[in-house]
Amino acid sequence: MVNVTINDKALQVPEGTTILDAARQGHIDIPHLCYLKGINEIGACRVCVVEIDGLEKLVPSCNNMVEEGMVIHTNSPKVRQARRINIELLLSQHNARCAECVRSGNCELQTIANDLGVLDFPYHEDLPPFRWDMNFPLIRDAQKCIKCMRCIQICDKVQGMHVWDISRTGSRTTVDCAGNKTIREADCTVCGQCITHCPVGALRERDDTAKVMRALADRDKIVVASIAPAVRTSWGELLGLTHEEATAKKLAAALRQIGFNYVFDTDFSADLTIMEEGSEFIEKLKHADKEKFPMFTSCCPGWVRFVKMEFPELVPLLSSAKSPQQMFGAILKSWYAEILNVDPSRLYFVSFMPCTAKKYEAGVSVMNSSGTQDVDVVLTVRELDRLIRSEHIDLKSLEEEEFDQPLGTATGAGHIFGTTGGVMEAALRSAYFLVTGRNPDPDAFQDVRSYKGKWKESRFEIAGKTLNIAVAHGLGNIRKLCEAIRSGEVHYDFVEMMACPTGCAGGGGQPIQEGREMGEERGRILLDIDKKSDLRFSHENPSITACYKDYLGAPLGERSHHLLHTDQTRWEL
Repeated sequence: MVNVTINDKALQVPEGTTILDAARQGHIDIPHLCYLKGINEIGACRVCVVEIDGLEKLVPSCNNMVEEGMVIHTNSPKVRQARRINIELLLSQHNARCAECVRSGNCELQTIANDLGVLDFPYHEDLPPFRWDMNFPLIRDAQKCIKCMRCIQICDKVQGMHVWDISRTGSRTTVDCAGNKTIREADCTVCGQCITHCPVGALRERDDTAKVMRALADRDKIVVASIAPAVRTSWGELLGLTHEEATAKKLAAALRQIGFNYVFDTDFSADLTIMEEGSEFIEKLKHADKEKFPMFTSCCPGWVRFVKMEFPELVPLLSSAKSPQQMFGAILKSWYAEILNVDPSRLYFVSFMPCTAKKYEAGVSVMNSSGTQDVDVVLTVRELDRLIRSEHIDLKSLEEEEFDQPLGTATGAGHIFGTTGGVMEAALRSAYFLVTGRNPDPDAFQDVRSYKGKWKESRFEIAGKTLNIAVAHGLGNIRKLCEAIRSGEVHYDFVEMMACPTGCAGGGGQPIQEGREMGEERGRILLDIDKKSDLRFSHENPSITACYKDYLGAPLGERSHHLLHTDQTRWEL
């Protein structure tokens, strides 16, 4: 242990602790912009500088270690002056029109500038040109970039995609697509992890809220909303609600107040996905001598983009089942259109997702098995929150409302789609039933739940057949697993892949909580919802049963195949 004094407070911390972490242990806040623990500790922004007795120069606290007897000042006049100058210099190369920025009110640069009382810009503003393909789901505004390098490091070290890199030199240094490519030429999976780790508004999703508002104002449109599993874990985080207050039923009420005609639960189509994907897996097992394994889940479009770009030889092993989002759109504009007795073109489907890659998936040209594009617009949780704020809804006093039926009923198996291992666990629950004719213990397959390590592998016995299972989340881990499968180092029957660390709960469209990785916490909420659900098996969902009985016929049947399955080789990138 090392004895240090920070702001006249005596502390004892482990040797090797950074000054920044030592201060945190003493409940002393040191502002910073570029720092990400274990990922980006380069001291580039110089905002976290501190003064140490006996040293003339200030030092960054993020990458300097404490030493015995060190006396540190985190907010001395010298520190404040240097911090203020550094912020003013950053602002001179930053588009500071905060009112037009999606991160206004949730921006680290704005917060620090306000805390320091920066009221004017003493330096000449010098902004780089802003050139970008505004139709791409991910937007990068060079005029807001503060060159903190977080996006580069998260994409390189965690996701392993190397989309971003340093561009130009000297005072003109900036961040851009690596290799002088455009974003469409780069191997970007649109996972959005660069967005959620950017401290400012330099990276964001394409904003599609205006499209939704136009649809809501069109009296000929029947505007339908559907809420993805992981959305219910996070939508209230930046709206002043606790998790207990921010229920899915309260969100349903808020969406109706905004003007949506119907509000459904995407967890319904997660159960539908299990019926199709689980049946597909069982069919492969029946003809194992003629099939190639493993079968990969296909719910995550970030993973689908990744495998098409990086391991195209594995694409034929993807399940042909569409994701819950796309299945929902197809069923909405076929079966539900018949129930309402309306032309499917009048139905305008808005999918609320914790994901940026879902914007890409909805725009894939072959996703139109209902006769029109299955999903009209995808909004992230951040866009959802902006939509709610724009309507000035008093969420605290809002009464809960039920989802509409029959597409609003879901099981615990559908809920856990939003966390890593959840798709696999839900699929195995119903696969067991499809093989044996009886339900297993609903928690029998919880060993597939995964947070730590490169990937999680498990082995289960179903009707005398040993199944080798693997689950991976985060593209860096997925790459390692794909390489091991390709080389023959490992052999599995069924593999779940999720592009974002911790799965959709940590998705690129989730609310940004500076300095906090919320994926595990949100995932535990979904697991708790499943545990408390009356229905925990997808095949026991009464709405799913009705859908097959009244419309689809049977899993993998002719109509099911047409509406609910896809050929990923035809997906354009």
